[in-house]
Amino acid sequence: MTKKASYQLLTVAFLLVVLVGLSAATLEQLSFSKFDKRHYLTDQQIAFIRPGLKLEVKDVSVAADRSVSVTYQITDPKGLPLDRDGILTPGPVNTSFILAYLPKDQNQYVNLTTRSAKSPITNVTAIQGSADSGGTTVKVSDGVYTYTLKTKLPETVDGTATHSIGLVFYRDLSEFGLEHADSVNEVVNFRPDGGQVEKVRDVVATETCKKCHDDITFGFHSHGARATVEVCILCHNPQTIDPDTGASQDMAVFIHKIHRGHGLPSVVGGKPYVIIGNAQSVHDYSHVGYPQDIRNCESCHDPKAATSQQEAYLLRPSRAACGSCHDDVNFASGANHANGLVQTSDKFCAQCHWAEGEMEFDASIKGAHTIPTKSKQLPGVNLEIVDITSTAPGQKPTVKYRLKNDAGAPILPSELSSFSLLLSGPNTDYKTMIRESAAAGSVASGDAFTYTFKAAIPETATGTFMVSADAYRNTTINPGQVREQTVRDAAVNPLKYFAVTDATPQPRRTVVSDAKCDGCHEDLALHGGQRFNPEYCVTCHFPAATDASVRPAAQLPARSIDLKFMIHRIHRGHELTRDYTIFGRSGSVNNYNEIGYPADRANCVKCHEGTSYNIPSAGVEATVDGQEFYSPIPSNSAACLGCHDTLDAAAHTYLNTANFPGGVQGESCGVCHGANAEFAVAKVHAR
Repeated sequence: MTKKASYQLLTVAFLLVVLVGLSAATLEQLSFSKFDKRHYLTDQQIAFIRPGLKLEVKDVSVAADRSVSVTYQITDPKGLPLDRDGILTPGPVNTSFILAYLPKDQNQYVNLTTRSAKSPITNVTAIQGSADSGGTTVKVSDGVYTYTLKTKLPETVDGTATHSIGLVFYRDLSEFGLEHADSVNEVVNFRPDGGQVEKVRDVVATETCKKCHDDITFGFHSHGARATVEVCILCHNPQTIDPDTGASQDMAVFIHKIHRGHGLPSVVGGKPYVIIGNAQSVHDYSHVGYPQDIRNCESCHDPKAATSQQEAYLLRPSRAACGSCHDDVNFASGANHANGLVQTSDKFCAQCHWAEGEMEFDASIKGAHTIPTKSKQLPGVNLEIVDITSTAPGQKPTVKYRLKNDAGAPILPSELSSFSLLLSGPNTDYKTMIRESAAAGSVASGDAFTYTFKAAIPETATGTFMVSADAYRNTTINPGQVREQTVRDAAVNPLKYFAVTDATPQPRRTVVSDAKCDGCHEDLALHGGQRFNPEYCVTCHFPAATDASVRPAAQLPARSIDLKFMIHRIHRGHELTRDYTIFGRSGSVNNYNEIGYPADRANCVKCHEGTSYNIPSAGVEATVDGQEFYSPIPSNSAACLGCHDTLDAAAHTYLNTANFPGGVQGESCGVCHGANAEFAVAKVHAR
């Protein structure tokens, strides 16, 4: 019997056993997201492949010769043992082991599994943290294996020190079209003397990173399925440097530098921040733009995260960590350090930079990173829309509102530096937007104020409209001090729907949420820090809106600022094939072709709420953009062409659009890309 025939018989026998033993519930798609290719497998494929990977470490042992062995079990999600070689069960399981330890007098790992990397540029050789190679694997039973590392513990091993083994496993199901399906990372801590582990390094949580990143970008794009902070720090410690550039690969250094990106003093001064990686791959992070205020340390060092050392950045300041963002400071000479102070040891850092002082903006770590708009000195502005009357077509609405500070004390409209009320509608898709300055025309009404719009609701208006507002006052903080500054203290934009011809107000459809935007942007506030909510943004960024009023004549035709089109374009960024530049107020030029989105763009639910990414969408207006291949662009096509900006994509949408008499446009997108169609939006974006 040939090897191929033998394999086929094994496969058939295995499939029969599995199918007989599976219940209907087991055959269901195993709770996979619609953006996961595994969701679209048939019951038969699920039964045969059983996609997924679970890892359990059974034992870690140290032999008399100081060799380290790991016994582990690999199964599919239902507990069926997997064959590591991929012969008896589909897909081989690739395994990688990293060994490191935490010296008692240090807070960072020293890697024991290392490699030698010689730069062809500098001829410098660096010993870098890596994975073990040359070890031996023995099968113990079905799905259970013991791996003995070739790397042994050193003769001078401290048996009481914490040692850690990082396991990076990846089940290769690429032959089934599941290239990014199944990986797992695990870190096991032990002491060579068998004692209780007392010391760990647990500063930043992986889930915190995934607020901006996701499983694809954080896992499969990182050294072959390394996907957790716990694994990363085993190699990314002070011992690992880039021999080509001399740059540290210490997690505490290069992550800070990457995230500060184009704002690094060295980059501003003209020196790119470049790391040359495996196979001489060049990574230039000089164009990275952190999507929130870089001073927001708690975005990564999240006090709510499930880590035991989330306050380490406050309690253990170091020259390496602080100097990574402030890379123009020379601690050895004192250059650019406060008062030219020379700092030769980390043990002195906390003498000036304690965790938190009594005053904002002081030299403490929290004080030095205080974001002015979050200053406790700001009294706050809170705006509530209480009621709207005179709301029929052709009438001028009267808005009743309240203004208070954070303590609940009333604020007079005249105390505000800027206060505008907006009238928008209809909420199926905005076409009317009336904005009026409301401070001067407001009238006191008990504990509230009223304002009557000068402009009327259009006579032809139907459905539901909305009133919103933006308001702020300029407040001086740190008065009379060196750090005195004026800060815009802005109210969160209130939203109030009212019926024009509807029986009751009908809220606008929910497409994205402020919470999802803030997951990456933390507290997204645009146009001077006074516009916070995407439901408010769409009142101006509606389908017919363009930058025509501020775009220079030589740069016409105008570009669309429709939110669904513009946001897709911005987030597509450096992967766009054509220029995307928007002109703003005061002549600002905003080119978005260098934006690097930190997650997988195909993962629509990273931004979208529910199934709002689905098509077709009813009642949505066409987008106007004079620089696109055709305009106006029907609503579904506009959303897709926001990311897919090529001529081929435009031709595809154009050919599937019909122009009927009377100016009516019809799109056939839903025939192929509807929620239940063969090429549904989620399915074609699945990874």
